[in-house]
Amino acid sequence: MTAHNPHWLIRILGALVLLAVGGIHLFLVFDGVGGVLGALFVVNAVAALVLLIGMLTLHGRLLQWATVLSLLFVIGTLAALLLALTVGFFGITEVWSFTLVPQTIIVESIGIVVLAIATVAVFRRPAVRPAT
Repeated sequence: MTAHNPHWLIRILGALVLLAVGGIHLFLVFDGVGGVLGALFVVNAVAALVLLIGMLTLHGRLLQWATVLSLLFVIGTLAALLLALTVGFFGITEVWSFTLVPQTIIVESIGIVVLAIATVAVFRRPAVRPAT
């Protein structure tokens, strides 16, 4: 990313969202969430890190892929939590009073908005033409 890239700020914000989402899940593992759920939280944290790196380092079509996948990732993470809070998700149920549940819903909801804006921005960005 260079200073003349007008989308650098939204890419950084998207990366920060991914850092927060992954960080929350990793914190919960260190806070005592174990078993299958703990393993899924570790996978979530690793996926968030990979997507974060993609948001900051990729360009062109690969950046578009990274941005779309990041958006879908955060939507999926929030959907899984909301399902666990309501009807259960693969046998896992959650309660509002559990550690960081309200904060996670806020962070992931904001993240969806930020990553949706980032997705639109990278798809609307004009193609870079080589200097002649």
